[in-house]
Amino acid sequence: MDSDGTQDARGTHANPVPRPAGPPEMPATPPRPARAPGMPPPPDGSAFLAWVRTPRPDAAPGVWRFGHRPRPEEEPEQIPGRQLLSGAVIAFLVGWLIWSLLWNGYLGGWWVLPLELFTPDSWRHSGDRIGNAFLWYGYYTLIALVIMIGVGRLGRWGEVWRRYGFPAWQRAAPVAERPPAPEEDPAQWNHLRASGASDAADRLAAEARAGLMRDVDHARIARAWQGVRSGRHSLATFTGTVLKDGAAACLHPSGDRDLPGRLARHDLVTGQVRLGTTADDPRNPYAYRGTGLALGPDLLGTSLLAVGPPGSGKTGGVVWPLAESLCLHALAGRAAVVVVGAAGAGLGPAEAYDVVVRIGNPDSVYDLDLYGGTTDPDEAAAVLAEALVGDPTDPHPSGDSRRSTTVLAQLLGPYRAVHGRFPSVPELRQLLDGSPGPLGALRKGLEDAGQASLLRELDARERQLGHPGDAGSVLADRVALLDRPAFAGFFDTSGQSRPFSLRALDHPVRVRIDLPQRGHADASRILTRLVLAQFTASVAVREDRSLFACLVLDDATGAVTPEAVRGIQRLRSGNAGAVLTLRTLDDVPRPLRSPLLGAIGCRMALSGLTPWDGQDFAEVWGKEWIEARDVTDRQIIAETPAGKAVHMLRRVITGHAPTARAVTVRQVERERWSASELAHGVPPGHAVLSLTSVKGEHAPPLLVDLRARAADGS
Repeated sequence: MDSDGTQDARGTHANPVPRPAGPPEMPATPPRPARAPGMPPPPDGSAFLAWVRTPRPDAAPGVWRFGHRPRPEEEPEQIPGRQLLSGAVIAFLVGWLIWSLLWNGYLGGWWVLPLELFTPDSWRHSGDRIGNAFLWYGYYTLIALVIMIGVGRLGRWGEVWRRYGFPAWQRAAPVAERPPAPEEDPAQWNHLRASGASDAADRLAAEARAGLMRDVDHARIARAWQGVRSGRHSLATFTGTVLKDGAAACLHPSGDRDLPGRLARHDLVTGQVRLGTTADDPRNPYAYRGTGLALGPDLLGTSLLAVGPPGSGKTGGVVWPLAESLCLHALAGRAAVVVVGAAGAGLGPAEAYDVVVRIGNPDSVYDLDLYGGTTDPDEAAAVLAEALVGDPTDPHPSGDSRRSTTVLAQLLGPYRAVHGRFPSVPELRQLLDGSPGPLGALRKGLEDAGQASLLRELDARERQLGHPGDAGSVLADRVALLDRPAFAGFFDTSGQSRPFSLRALDHPVRVRIDLPQRGHADASRILTRLVLAQFTASVAVREDRSLFACLVLDDATGAVTPEAVRGIQRLRSGNAGAVLTLRTLDDVPRPLRSPLLGAIGCRMALSGLTPWDGQDFAEVWGKEWIEARDVTDRQIIAETPAGKAVHMLRRVITGHAPTARAVTVRQVERERWSASELAHGVPPGHAVLSLTSVKGEHAPPLLVDLRARAADGS
């Protein structure tokens, strides 16, 4: 053998005989490559087709519908396996004993009497041995079958077969999915064909088979088709765009067709994002146990409140998956999302957003509009007063903001009439302080413009300056928190920056607002309240309410005011919602806790909750009627010598005295989750979540494993 593993041409003997050299062998022609060298393999659309063809049956609120297999509402009575098998074996032995006694004649011959009564004598006493054997052994087989059926019913052989036989193996084996019929195949876009867009449907079906379409493309084109059905777009424009661009038609203004990366599981057909798996716990309804737990716009439209201490998984397990889902919806043209959190909080990469406002960071490309893009001084005053927390002169934190709104309106209206814009933060601070120079210049400008009505506003403001109950000085102190060197380049109103306004929620925009990470806690709370107030005000005046708008606050500490609670209640009617997280309900004033929990439809209590917070959740979740079983063991006293001997033998074998068990069943009303269970019975990485959809459907408090959000199955 040569070093390359081929045999030497001289043979295998020590002294080989030389062979004549034949004609040289021509090398075989190599097969032609399927593609040019260096080219990637062609895309395969099987994964997308399998995804779009997966059934998504209707289910209860919060159930992950992708590939879901519905379960019965009530848990069937399950006999323990050991008891079931032992009962089956005992029944078989009993049947065998009965047959043996009959066959050997220990029970007499009465069991063959039916054969003698209903058959002629010529059949039983004929000389045909085969006929006699067939008659008698057929009768024996019939009797054996009757005995087997009887003992089989007593021993539950059918249940044993279903649980351990071929049906169980068939359920465990993967079932090959058959492709649906062409008229029922969602990958064929039959609803487009039915409306006269067959060419567009053929192009999209070809793109799907070629692997050029993804879930965001499918959702985006479906959204564009809804616009055609509603009359916002023409059929010709839609068809032309699809024929030109294929799966890339109707792109998001950013040009993105997906996010840079995904951490959670999403289903854009139903709009759901999977947060975890409902625990197989007796406190959960049987229909929910072991199913995936998912949220979508139909549930977020009633808003979500998540409460848990630091490290319980609010940001990584709840906020970011929801923000990621909403960003995908925005790419599909279905939603507009604003995510607010501290810088570096883990709310996704900057590439996943269209606008990133880094307040306090000089490298920020975008600024934040302090007045929410409005030109109405009264509206701007109301929003800004809400950001500065109600009425500063009211000792109760739940007071309204009417006095603060009046003070700000007395300054914003005149200033805009003179300068054509609202004041910047330093200018607003000087006006609230009552500095003579800015107020005098403002008065002169109003006099030159002949604004008599606005002069009366300014006169009223000057009369209130210095009074003990004046809110101007307190508002100036609050505004001073934003008039810091770190924010010198922000909140500009001169038009030299690129301010972002929440009036842009009419478009499918993805926005992330980074608050100062440290050193400006009070300013961060003011900005959080400002964004929340602007969001609720902007959603109420949107023209296109088919676009779902959502505000995600990674930390809503100090953001809950009476007006904020009223604004959250109004979001549902405007096809909008809010996601709020809190470390504890103590961050909300006591008079506002019950209204906040009542205004929000989806409530989540994470592990590590305090008993005081648990009490608030227990009250809002209420009570339910359950079946309580009281078991009482009563010792049996034997009166006869034989009974005493049996009891003594039983005590020696079991180690316990003979007892009689009494079971009492009654209906009682108990809390769904008590404060103690919420504080001490929720495992780490879990949460208790109740849900309400925009249609009014409810889901009771469910124990959910947030760590199993990426698990397979339904």
